[in-house]
Amino acid sequence: MTQQLLEKIDRVTVYPDRTWEQFKHIQKGLEGFPNVKLSYYNGTIEILTPGENHEFFKTIIGFLVELFLMDRGVEFIPAGSMTQEKEGTASVQADESYWVAQKKPLPDLSIEVAFTNRVNKLERYSALGVSEVWFWEDGVFTLYHLRQGYERIDRSELPELKDLDINLLARCVLMAQTSRIEAYNEFRKQNLFTI
Repeated sequence: MTQQLLEKIDRVTVYPDRTWEQFKHIQKGLEGFPNVKLSYYNGTIEILTPGENHEFFKTIIGFLVELFLMDRGVEFIPAGSMTQEKEGTASVQADESYWVAQKKPLPDLSIEVAFTNRVNKLERYSALGVSEVWFWEDGVFTLYHLRQGYERIDRSELPELKDLDINLLARCVLMAQTSRIEAYNEFRKQNLFTI
């Protein structure tokens, strides 16, 4: 039996000056490869193969966000890295994405773990109309909310997530590198005081 190990680092390939049709052809060719994420915007195709660290952080972040919503009795629909697309314009697969409270044409929140300098991130989401995008990079969250364009914010402006302490979330994500149980306990303990 052959065991495939995740590499620690992300692998990113960027193809500029491509058409939507070329993107769709590549997308079809990579169907069935679950650990490959594709994006397209403004003539640029990006192919990402997430590494072990990338997958670790996106999973922990998703778990804690879901825990926060469940503790508050908020209905949500996890969409993971499903393809979010506007025909001929943009396509993206977030690391984690969520519809909060009810399903709409696109998820309310997309979360990206950034270990590499990825191109046109916010522009892609703006073209799609995703309400909020969070980036995890170098142990810090950076949040953006869509108005006329994206504006940087300190805490979520989605009503169901406005009470989420982003600094606590970041601290617990980092804590999870050494102990998932301690991170879980700290996150629950701190959030129980705010329910």
